[in-house]
Amino acid sequence: MFIDEAKISVRAGKGGDGMVSFHTAKYVPNGGPDGGDGGRGGNVVFIADPGMNTLQNFRYKRRFHAEDGQNGGRKKMSGPSGNDLQVRVPVGTMVKDLESGQTLADLTEAGQEVVIAHGGRGGKGNVHFANPIRQAPNFARAGEPGEAYELKVELKLLADVGLIGFPNVGKSTLLSVISAARPKIADYPFTTLEPNLGVVAVDDYSFVVADIPGLIEGASEGLGLGHDFLRHVERTRLLIHVVDASGAEG
Repeated sequence: MFIDEAKISVRAGKGGDGMVSFHTAKYVPNGGPDGGDGGRGGNVVFIADPGMNTLQNFRYKRRFHAEDGQNGGRKKMSGPSGNDLQVRVPVGTMVKDLESGQTLADLTEAGQEVVIAHGGRGGKGNVHFANPIRQAPNFARAGEPGEAYELKVELKLLADVGLIGFPNVGKSTLLSVISAARPKIADYPFTTLEPNLGVVAVDDYSFVVADIPGLIEGASEGLGLGHDFLRHVERTRLLIHVVDASGAEG
């Protein structure tokens, strides 16, 4: 199933709490503070994966939480940081803040990585709060919460050429002839319900062609398949308007 839009929740890891502890040894009954710092919370990182071409994974999982940092320890030991959470998406994916609409990332290159939510900083242990007046601080600082977002994730296919036109005018047939793609072809409108991609090779040069589902009059009002698929031609270098020369289809 081709899914090009999803709404998900992400939360980076909380920072670990600082530790309250005091140095103890056989001959040091009143040792000073030695509480360590908490570890940093894990980030939520989006990665553009060239092996993916749909947001289908978000159909089954919509909440993503990076690992929390661990608390500080005795003897000034810092807690381990939380592991980053990697979220893989297709190349061409845009990540937006659902509330503000602000674009947080536009992953247009294979392997591109963007930190969407930063983990919280770890809290300071009580060793940091000792001074000549307060030699035995009995408190530490809590870790900070990680960033959290409600996101809208959109996929805009990366193609060099886009085929547009009315339904059933031969866009899919053209794609099947000029490339190795095998889109569904039949003699009825809206046979193509999702974009198809094909690679056209000419000598030592190749380019990607996208077959976009047909548009009809009134698509902007939701007729037919609507205009949602137009996002997939926004990045194309060239649009080819396929027309039925017989006039039978538009």
